[in-house]
Amino acid sequence: MSLTVAQIAERLGGDLEGKGSDVITGVAGIREAEKGDISFVANKRYAVDAEETGASAIIVGKDWDKPCSGDIIRVDNPDAAFASIAGEFAPETIEFAAGIHASAVVDPSATLGDDVYVGPCCVIEAGAAIGDRSVLVAGCYVGHRSRVGADCKFYPNVSIREGCLIGDRVILHNGAVVGSDGFGYTVDKEGVRKKIPQIGIVTIGDDTELGANVTIDRARFGKTRIGRGVKIDNQVQVAHNVVIGDHAVIIAQVGIAGSTTIGKHSIIAGQAGVAGHLVIGEGAIVGAAAGVTKDIPPKTFVSGFPAIPHSKSQRLLAHIAKLPELKEKISELEDRLNKLQPEA
Repeated sequence: MSLTVAQIAERLGGDLEGKGSDVITGVAGIREAEKGDISFVANKRYAVDAEETGASAIIVGKDWDKPCSGDIIRVDNPDAAFASIAGEFAPETIEFAAGIHASAVVDPSATLGDDVYVGPCCVIEAGAAIGDRSVLVAGCYVGHRSRVGADCKFYPNVSIREGCLIGDRVILHNGAVVGSDGFGYTVDKEGVRKKIPQIGIVTIGDDTELGANVTIDRARFGKTRIGRGVKIDNQVQVAHNVVIGDHAVIIAQVGIAGSTTIGKHSIIAGQAGVAGHLVIGEGAIVGAAAGVTKDIPPKTFVSGFPAIPHSKSQRLLAHIAKLPELKEKISELEDRLNKLQPEA
């Protein structure tokens, strides 16, 4: 694939500043880009990189007012525009022809739709169903009576336990586990734990994507529910009976304890922890590494531990940073006071 800068500007509906004749053959980050690459900047903190980049063209916002070393294409949303044009230069998509690999094990009672691909060493148990055009790349497991919708793609070693329900166009990356037992035990007077049966299921809505090694526990009873269009990053743990609303975003290494509800369009940033039986309101944002110990109202931005409104958390951090200086001042004042004390 090769396009001139002017052709890319036309495809994006952007405003071109520069000659536009350079040929673009690839995409790259602003710091790594070389001649023949197109890159983008959406934040003025990268102004120096934009001025020094080797990229032949840079996609920027309409209000960008910093110098750039290459041609400029102004658009309303640089991030979305770059994602759009990056698709033009992406490697050819790997296609899987419909069929069942000789090493796969498919129970005779399982139902496979049209044009399904079942790759090497996959196992599909009794009563399971796979929708039209879905792809199980390799080593995937679909448990008894589970249902997988149409146009899904499961990368190697995905595991769907018994009875779970997966919608259409769901993408599960390597090692994702859906429907493992929730973490539930009773404790007797001697401190010995006895397992509580986890008899519920997991449901996942259409157009959801789970990253590598995400784990979604089955409900103790009822359903652990992941809504439509939810995006979950790598190594996230979702406990039993959690409900995640449509189009929520959960970023890497988050842990969500049991029976918590995450509202629609919420964002939980990396390594945050959410205690059990809480409600995070629609559109709320939880900052990275925050510890959520109580309900969060809708459209609220919280951070820190325990999580509090972000602006207050930032002020507290600023005060904490001054503690060494304040300690020295207090010590100095104590010395001065001691010198003022009359001798006994």
